[in-house]
Amino acid sequence: MKFLLFICIAILSLYAKGDGVRGGLDVKPVDNELYKKECASCHFGYQPGLMPTQSWEFIMKNLADHYGTDASIDDETNKSILSYLLANASQNAMNYKRSAKITKSLENGVLYQSITEIPYHIKKHRKIEKWMITQKEVKTLSNCTACHKKADLGIYDKKTIDIPNYGAWRD
Repeated sequence: MKFLLFICIAILSLYAKGDGVRGGLDVKPVDNELYKKECASCHFGYQPGLMPTQSWEFIMKNLADHYGTDASIDDETNKSILSYLLANASQNAMNYKRSAKITKSLENGVLYQSITEIPYHIKKHRKIEKWMITQKEVKTLSNCTACHKKADLGIYDKKTIDIPNYGAWRD
């Protein structure tokens, strides 16, 4: 009986860790209230594990021109959010399947200024037809939640994709 209990606990810990094994999470979900308040109140709260540290540093240093919008915040808030982002950036979240793949896809010396520039993201979206992206319900590849119905939970697998005006993804 103790052995069976041990096996159950071991299996549950794999799921809880979200390491991409047997249905685990693809990336660690956002769990920082300040980040949610300051960033995810205006757009999808991208999980830190979707980009490397250098990208997060660039984004947080350039909030005055945040993709055409002034998203400036005070220095203390910036430092706090940046600390959270760096601690959970892709190369610091290698126990999550997609974060590990993202990190492995990066080229040395390249500053990726947007999630849409990350080689892994480009590869995963290469078969998507242009109209699927440019339609009003999606607009851009940076609009993850338009198609990835469990993106906010850190789940990006094929089973959770539902492209507006197309349906479930099939390749």
